[in-house]
Amino acid sequence: MSAALDEFCGSVFWNASYLNRSDADLPVCFQQTVLVWIPLVFLWILGPWQILPMCKSRDKKSSVTKLYIIKQVLTTLLMLTAVAELVLTVVEGAEQDPLPAVQYTNPSLYIATWLLVLLIHDARRFCLRRDSGILFCFWTLSLLCGVLTFQSLLRRALQVGFGRKLSASPLSSLVHTIDPSNPEVTASFLSSITFEWYSSMVFKGYRKPLEIEDVWELKAKDKTQSIYAVFEKNMKTAVRKAQAELEKRKRKKRRREGDLDHVNNISKAQSQDILVLEEKQPKKKKGDKGDSGSQKDYPRGWLIKTLCKTFWQNLLLSVLFKVVHDVIVFVSPQLLKLLIAFVSDEESFTWQGYMYAILLFLSALIQSLCLQQYFSLCFQLGIQVRASLIAAIYKKSLTMSGATRKESTVGETVNLMSADAQRFMDMANFVHQLWSSPLQIILSIVFLWGELGPSVLAGLAVMVLLIPINAFLVAKSKTIQVRNMKNKDERMKIMSEILNGIKILKLFAWEPSFEKRVNEIRARELKNLLNFSYLQSVSVFVFTCAPFLVSLASFAVYVLVDENNILDAEKAFTAISLFNVLRFPMAMLPMVLSSLVQTNVSTVRLERYLGGEDLDTSAIHHSGSFLTGSAVRFSEATFAWEQDGDAAIRDVNLDITPGSLVAVVGAVGSGKSSLVSAMLGEMEHIKGHINIQGSLAYVPQQAWIQNATLKDNILFGSELDETRYQQVIKACALLPDLELLPAGDQTEIGEKGINLSGGQKQRVSLARAVYSNADIYVLDDPLSAVDAHVGKYLFKHVLGPKGLLKNKTRILVTHSISFLPQVDNIVVMVAGAVTEQGSYGTLLANRGAFAQFLNLYGRQEKDASEKNTTEQGDEDTEPSVEEGPDDVVTMTLKREASIHRRVKFSMYLRYLRAVGLWYSFWVAMGYVGQYVAFVGTNLWLSAWTDDAQRYLNETYPLEQRDLRIGVFGALGVSQALFLLFATILSAYGATRASRVMHQQLLSNILRVPMSFYDTTPTGRIVNRFAKDIFTIDETIPMSFRSWLSCLMGIISTLLMITLATPFFALIIIPLGIFYYFVLRFYVSTSRQLRRLDSVTRSPIYSHFGETVSGLSVIRAYGHQARFLKQNEITMDINQKSVYSWIISNRWLAIRLEFVGSLVVFFSALLAVISKGTLEGGIVGLSVSSALNVTQTLNWLVRTSSELETNIVAVERVHEYTKVKNEAPWVTEKRPPRGWPSKGEIRFVDYKVRYRPELELVLQGITCNIGSTEKVGVVGRTGAGKSSLTNCLFRVLEAAGGMILIDEVDITTIGLHDLRRNLTIIPQDPVLFTGTLRMNLDPFDQYTDEEVWKALELAHLKTFVQDLPGRLLYVVSEGGENLSVGQRQLVCLARALLRKAKILILDEATAAVDLETDHLIQTTIRSEFADCTVLTIAHRLHTIMDSDRVMVLQAGRIVEFDSPEELLRKPGVFSMMAKDAGITNTETTTL
Repeated sequence: MSAALDEFCGSVFWNASYLNRSDADLPVCFQQTVLVWIPLVFLWILGPWQILPMCKSRDKKSSVTKLYIIKQVLTTLLMLTAVAELVLTVVEGAEQDPLPAVQYTNPSLYIATWLLVLLIHDARRFCLRRDSGILFCFWTLSLLCGVLTFQSLLRRALQVGFGRKLSASPLSSLVHTIDPSNPEVTASFLSSITFEWYSSMVFKGYRKPLEIEDVWELKAKDKTQSIYAVFEKNMKTAVRKAQAELEKRKRKKRRREGDLDHVNNISKAQSQDILVLEEKQPKKKKGDKGDSGSQKDYPRGWLIKTLCKTFWQNLLLSVLFKVVHDVIVFVSPQLLKLLIAFVSDEESFTWQGYMYAILLFLSALIQSLCLQQYFSLCFQLGIQVRASLIAAIYKKSLTMSGATRKESTVGETVNLMSADAQRFMDMANFVHQLWSSPLQIILSIVFLWGELGPSVLAGLAVMVLLIPINAFLVAKSKTIQVRNMKNKDERMKIMSEILNGIKILKLFAWEPSFEKRVNEIRARELKNLLNFSYLQSVSVFVFTCAPFLVSLASFAVYVLVDENNILDAEKAFTAISLFNVLRFPMAMLPMVLSSLVQTNVSTVRLERYLGGEDLDTSAIHHSGSFLTGSAVRFSEATFAWEQDGDAAIRDVNLDITPGSLVAVVGAVGSGKSSLVSAMLGEMEHIKGHINIQGSLAYVPQQAWIQNATLKDNILFGSELDETRYQQVIKACALLPDLELLPAGDQTEIGEKGINLSGGQKQRVSLARAVYSNADIYVLDDPLSAVDAHVGKYLFKHVLGPKGLLKNKTRILVTHSISFLPQVDNIVVMVAGAVTEQGSYGTLLANRGAFAQFLNLYGRQEKDASEKNTTEQGDEDTEPSVEEGPDDVVTMTLKREASIHRRVKFSMYLRYLRAVGLWYSFWVAMGYVGQYVAFVGTNLWLSAWTDDAQRYLNETYPLEQRDLRIGVFGALGVSQALFLLFATILSAYGATRASRVMHQQLLSNILRVPMSFYDTTPTGRIVNRFAKDIFTIDETIPMSFRSWLSCLMGIISTLLMITLATPFFALIIIPLGIFYYFVLRFYVSTSRQLRRLDSVTRSPIYSHFGETVSGLSVIRAYGHQARFLKQNEITMDINQKSVYSWIISNRWLAIRLEFVGSLVVFFSALLAVISKGTLEGGIVGLSVSSALNVTQTLNWLVRTSSELETNIVAVERVHEYTKVKNEAPWVTEKRPPRGWPSKGEIRFVDYKVRYRPELELVLQGITCNIGSTEKVGVVGRTGAGKSSLTNCLFRVLEAAGGMILIDEVDITTIGLHDLRRNLTIIPQDPVLFTGTLRMNLDPFDQYTDEEVWKALELAHLKTFVQDLPGRLLYVVSEGGENLSVGQRQLVCLARALLRKAKILILDEATAAVDLETDHLIQTTIRSEFADCTVLTIAHRLHTIMDSDRVMVLQAGRIVEFDSPEELLRKPGVFSMMAKDAGITNTETTTL
């Protein structure tokens, strides 16, 4: 081979002696052949593909730019030089002897190549991205090879030719075209691999807080729609195969069971019983439906296949990058070995050193580029997998059958979206570690064996031993975590109860008792937390010891095994850097495996959900050929809710003519709603069919409202037609509501229509149907939720014969009889079958089920209509009261969303103060100690390795060897001990900080005034106690520790390099400045992208939850496609912020790794420059530390930004510890013992307002209430009745005037002294979780006898005696396990137990049945005879026997006298009495 090349060039091709001198060079022939051909071969293999766009593309070319012209001109010039060279050679060869062949071939090759380049340049005009990566690599290669040739030309100073390749430097990468929505699309090759195109976003994020509009749109191929399209196609085929498998399995099972049946031959009834028994057992697990014993089978094993098939390109590319990276990882230790050998060897040539330094730099660079591309691909895979899964789940939820839907609740389904899809996302990021980790481990061991031989096994053994230790620690801390989760849940449960029942706590002055309960739980929680932190510090200790123990074990064994084994620098530092490489895969593998197990669980859940059955709507026909004259026809229709269940409607034959109004009536449970569901296709078909002509609109029984503006709720995706819209709003009685809402029809309706009343929701739902202008209207009892007079209005203007819908087909399910005479046809249902149908008159004459139904309901209807008229006065004025808090809520909600500035330094200080400044100081000192020991260990090691040079040809003294091993061990152990000291101290300090901060937060929250709770959503306060306290407990200490650790690690590394080569100090400064700027820019952008991610993520879940709850409506209107589109848009908004965040991380990492590569380069370079003065050991130390620094630099930024994100929790908690408190609970001035003894109350010109910026509610009240007097307080809604109680308890503080109780001004005493001595029976009976006894007497002030006595008087004694646990019976959350009446009686028992002189009875309006009401009234009359009783009445009956009645109107007392007097003279009270049908006091005892 070599000979042929010699002849080809006419000179020697290869001669090693060229390199063995200080001015080494490559032979000319080698330069002319190999160096020229490498780039050309590369281009000719890959280049032709680049011309393809020219051949196949129909796109038009982009315009000619200046840059394009420059590139083409330069290439043409290059071609001309090649032509000239060829001509010269030919001429020269003709004149003299023929020149060597190489002189002819090279220019010819170049001419062809430059032609190819010209073509490629032109072809790239068809693409969005103008430059070509292949050309870029070609130029880079040409440049590298050309440099070698060029330097030898220069050195010979012979004018043979020109360094022609230099003239075409990588120009192609400087392209900047127009800026589209996403610069990534047009980014040049260089910009893509360095993520330079992203810089503008980082700067923008640094200058101002990013909003979602600032984030670039996704590329078209990354959009949910295009990803999901591919996924769905693959999913369908895979599921079909899996279902075929499933059928096979079922058939096998049936065959087996068939055989069994023959054998056992049990009578049918028995086997049925067995089935029933078996059905009952497996229901323990949620979501598992017992399908005759075993869990329901489902198509399995298709999900992973589908994912691989969908994303195979991504997987392949990332494998490629990962392999390159993994191989290059092992190049650095080998180069390090060569470099150490070079420094130790006096004879070596300087050029070798420079070459090693450059190679180290290049290998680090390529490694970092590959790694970042790999990560970028992995994370993209993650978000794409998540997107396709969420889209699939969403689409499935729209087509799911009723049976599948019953299997999982909305919560569980949302969980599939959030938790399970997230698991897949996390798994996708690390899925390649499954093959890469073992590969790296094997390679490391192979190389290590080469260095140290069998003694490597000692180090490996230590590593393997550490795995079970770590596993044990993890398991242990997991149990602690689980225990602690229980405490946390318990604490959160109590907290949310406290916040929901805060008013009761304040009125009864019970805060201390509950504070104590919370603090007890918190103490348990903190104790566990401390143990957990101790365990953690042990595991950190083990982890820190690990690398050091491994090297100690290997080196000690290596030295001790054989006298001749001497540890030299090459061996030691190569081994150390290999061990460092090993650490990562060893740590990753267990993590990936456990994550794999979790993903497996998720796979099962997703496969079961996505493989479930779809809705079968085959029984609903829409064909119009054979029937005219009917809009809806049921033929023998029999439908059931479950596939094998009993039929809910049977053999229904109905014919509904177009344009008629049909009422469906029947008793509760007679199948009216089932009839509607069957029409909508929501039920399982058994036989028969339903034919529907035209489009449907559906109004469900419970209105379904979207979280959108009121207008959007009505339009529901249709075009806006203003006149029609106004018409609909007027007909649906929505105009008065619009005036009340803060922003009219643009008001944002909260989730589940939270800021609308029931009637309003129902009217919006109706308006939506009317606006949709369908042919057939299916109305499932829409008038039940509205008041009678509104119902009449709606019937007249919308549904009835004169309404908006008079020409449409209307099917109305109804309970109200008043409208029946006006309908065209009535269908009567009994037990799922139609018993009779016809007009009102005909059915009455028939005297069938319908006539009975009328008799039953007719009477009730009369009572109801009377009752409604009495309350109607209140109805109209009702909404005006609700208006206030709404605005405030929207205001506060808005305020919450916009915290995104930098965190103040004072917050860090506040946290450290909570830890304790001394603790903080000693923790820091512990870390300093650790790193001092760390530097010591390494310096000692480098001295140890230099012994190899010192005792070169002598025997190595044994005591020297033992000293080296001993001190090395001692330093290592001390390093770990310092760390243990620091972590244990910090564990203690952090727990202390957690205790202090929670204590401050809790005690302050319990002391803030009620007005705070009115304007702050409970969720937000709960969040402070849940998420923020969790962050302070667990995340911040970790972040602080790892931040300190990284910082010290970097400082110690830089210190070691500087010790070796002092000049390095000069290089640190510019690198440090660069690093700082990158960090500053990145941290602000990253923080905001994280915020955007969490802000844009919740709409995905809430939109999904909303869709699932409104499924029947969406399906009825046929709007599935619109909702899918909406989901895709919501997803893309979230995807683009996540994608942007991923790229920002890569942007940062590549820049930091560049800094790291420079550190490596300079440490190597300086070592080469100062070659004569250095020992091999210290060089090894400095370069191997530098190789490690890159990761640490990366981590420092991560931990800094994490710390900054987390410290916000301190700020948020602090914000709530600064809220203004109400008056003190106990003041210097205590009321006399036994106060109030008489119970006289005097109001003196008393004024009050809810908040400073609002109007007065009570406008100067003056009155006296005598001892033991019974006073009733009445007034219309909003007259200020409830404000009166609030004033007595000082829930509201006076704006003027005062209240005296027994001549004591209530503002002068502490709140608890006041509230403990008054008793209230509140409007809504609030109970807390805990024992019954705790609910009656939380401070344990009374004996059991007293408690039983109170229960007896409250008519609860017999009930409580029958309860399990009696007084210790546990009341569930909110008192769910007692009836409302019983709860009210428990509240009465509370009052009886306290037996204060003044009782305030805030009358329960809705909940209490007449019987309970009667009990309460009698008890109060007998037991509180010697007390002053104020009754705030909503029903006049209850106060007719009072001594006096106070009538309030608009915050003033208008009448105050005995009821008889007030009835006699005309006035507000007598009007109200007349409305209520009361004429004199006697008729109304009850």
